[in-house]
Amino acid sequence: MKKNEFKALSKEELQAKLDELISILNKMKFAHGVTNLENPLQIRIVRRDIARINTYLSAAK
Repeated sequence: MKKNEFKALSKEELQAKLDELISILNKMKFAHGVTNLENPLQIRIVRRDIARINTYLSAAK
């Protein structure tokens, strides 16, 4: 997702998206450990999205 899309979400929606991304990241890490991912840079993208959401959540408090 892009930065502007995160800004438009409410606090509850951000928390739901964060939970979703964390589960996706865990699945991707496991899949990458067992076999190679088609695009291992996706892990980096998901980690950055998680960091962005955490930043917006901490600023919203």
